[in-house]
Amino acid sequence: MIHRRISAAIAAAGLTALVLAGCAAPSEEPAEPGAPVEGAPDWCGPEEAVVGLLDGFGGNSWRLVTTAAGADEVAKCPSVVEYLYADGQGDTQKSISDIQGMVASGADAIVVFPDAGEAMLPALRSAYEAGVVTVPYRVNPNGVDGEDYDLWVGADFVADGVAWGNWILENFPDGANILFLSGPAGNSQGIDERTGFESVLTDPKYQYIGEQPYEVTNWDPALTQQVLTAAIAKYDQIDVIVSDFGPSLVGALPEFEKSGRSIPALVTSDGNVLSCFWEEKNASNPDFKLFTVATGNDNVRLAVQHAVARATGGVIPSETAFAAPVFEDSVSGSPNPVTCRDDLPGDIYLSAQMSPDDQAALLQ
Repeated sequence: MIHRRISAAIAAAGLTALVLAGCAAPSEEPAEPGAPVEGAPDWCGPEEAVVGLLDGFGGNSWRLVTTAAGADEVAKCPSVVEYLYADGQGDTQKSISDIQGMVASGADAIVVFPDAGEAMLPALRSAYEAGVVTVPYRVNPNGVDGEDYDLWVGADFVADGVAWGNWILENFPDGANILFLSGPAGNSQGIDERTGFESVLTDPKYQYIGEQPYEVTNWDPALTQQVLTAAIAKYDQIDVIVSDFGPSLVGALPEFEKSGRSIPALVTSDGNVLSCFWEEKNASNPDFKLFTVATGNDNVRLAVQHAVARATGGVIPSETAFAAPVFEDSVSGSPNPVTCRDDLPGDIYLSAQMSPDDQAALLQ
């Protein structure tokens, strides 16, 4: 009997193994190799597989929703008989051990968020050489497709940076002091975003303050608060904060008000808690403009599709990178004004494919 029902809420809670319960209809004849399963997406082939998702750090709301999105995508394929999950907890060595353990446990395919970047490459290569379908996503481990892993499913973070840079150029034509916050040291997302906005903001009147190329936060709200609080104390003028995880800033932004300063402009990724914070604070903070791109929870769905297709003999998707659109602009209102769902938890992302109500159910 093939087990196939996934509880996204359990997946988001971070259990190390999810057993998919239910049953698949028996087949009169075995499906042809490479033929999609009837009623399933074409990337779902007929061969049974165990699929795992590994986070370098799973301890924030974005990862909870993303993990649930990955489980939701896996649930579309009845050929996946088990879904495994591991959280590296921000520890590179644990993340490496998690990959090794999942390979040893018999996983047929793994989808990996390699937060530590190139430090994860040997473990990814080892999994790939062991015959496990290996699909890192979002953060680039700087390997080669088909040599170190099957495929890196990235996102166009340079484009995000260009969008941020163009907004800053338009709204701060006379220059600005810019503080950039990203995740772990060396992560490719932050490097690519910096490349994007720096390609637009070439005039020296745009000054980059803080640690270079970015302040390290590990995308952890507690560490982000420490970093931003220190920056507020150190720099008398911060015109724009650039961050690739905007919701993590909400706890620290009131420090500007405590020091008698307006919250500055923020260009970042979306989150309900951030939008609601902006609605509450923008009237009393004249400099507090907000511009967001979609936070990218659904990057994992494309990575899952590639992994499952290869492990089950399905049709491999033609798209190899996730495109995150611009989402909110408090100045122009285009493509969307800043929108707060104050009837739902702050830890949801209105740009995600998963409905706001389903995301809220994960957090109960």
